[in-house]
Amino acid sequence: MKNALLGLFAAVIAFAGASYAFEKVDLKDVKCMMNGKSAAKEDKNSEWKDGKVYFCCDNCKKTFDGDKKAHASKANHQLIATKQVEQAACPFTGGKLNADQKIEFKGATVTFCCGNCKGKAEKMSDEDKVAKIFGEDAYAKAKFAKVEKK
Repeated sequence: MKNALLGLFAAVIAFAGASYAFEKVDLKDVKCMMNGKSAAKEDKNSEWKDGKVYFCCDNCKKTFDGDKKAHASKANHQLIATKQVEQAACPFTGGKLNADQKIEFKGATVTFCCGNCKGKAEKMSDEDKVAKIFGEDAYAKAKFAKVEKK
């Protein structure tokens, strides 16, 4: 009985470890979502929607945790850049995606329904891109959802 319990415990630990490794986010080239300059660290993270967002230090994490809604656009951007979520519709219209109409912005690839929407995005300042492409309304229209691991 004792050996059976030990075997079961070992199997649970092995499965949990494999699951953790499978869910690990590649932070190479990912910057802190708060300051945008320093490297994000795996042990400095907070839960956001269907994933985690990463920071360079405890101060940035604390600032985010203190008012997550104020930093939603940056958090959404990082979820997309770290490929924790995938897009199902245009962030401007909610329309069907056209694979030929996409832009890359600071590590995040966003696809649009048409050249007009892509052109609109390309003309925006970086600040407007964060607010209008990764903001809560655009995120909802684009129907971003957690990437299901296979």
